[in-house]
Amino acid sequence: MNLALNLPLIRLLVVKDWQLFQKPLAAHVLAGLFALGLLGLARPWAFYLGSLLLIVVLVAGSCFAVSTSLLEERKQQTLAFVMSLPVSPLDFTIAKLAGGLLTFGVPYAVLLLGTLVVILTTPLPDGLVVYSLLIYGHVLLAYCISLAVAMQVQSEGWNIFAMIGSNLLVNPLIMLLGQIDAISVPARSEDIVWSLPAVGILSAQLVLSLVTLGFTAWWHGRKAAFY
Repeated sequence: MNLALNLPLIRLLVVKDWQLFQKPLAAHVLAGLFALGLLGLARPWAFYLGSLLLIVVLVAGSCFAVSTSLLEERKQQTLAFVMSLPVSPLDFTIAKLAGGLLTFGVPYAVLLLGTLVVILTTPLPDGLVVYSLLIYGHVLLAYCISLAVAMQVQSEGWNIFAMIGSNLLVNPLIMLLGQIDAISVPARSEDIVWSLPAVGILSAQLVLSLVTLGFTAWWHGRKAAFY
């Protein structure tokens, strides 16, 4: 396994992904900011509408980042051209991981920061900070799983199944969090409480995300060809 990296070419591939997708991702951010504006009204109807819209925007952004950076490239034969360049499977894997994390991570970070600002600066209960971070943690994990599957499996059907399936699990997660008193009760108060279940769930989400990305990089880096 050759660990020497072509860093200039990796950088160019990452910049290419960012420049191609920054405008659609900016539209996702604007939609997310509109949802945050509804949340900030701190009225029941606006809260539920804004929450639903924000989750839809996060899931759509996650699916868009994966499908455009890998699945569309495969359809348009862009991948064959890129692999004709002096780039190793490890170079391309790192470029795709970094590019995917950039195109997904920037809107994700903006909306995460915006959510925390809205919660802490409006009449919404501050306890929602923990609850919202657990939702964002799930979106991050779902994205990492979808990205790993897209890099491993060429079937478009299986990739769509992985993206939709992993993101739809946010609904059972919300129901589960609502049934855990140590999480649901503080979420309605002004206290930010990091209970043991909340810390455990968020830690599991972050560890699984890192393990998924690490395994994907190791698995593709040892292959003679990307596919």
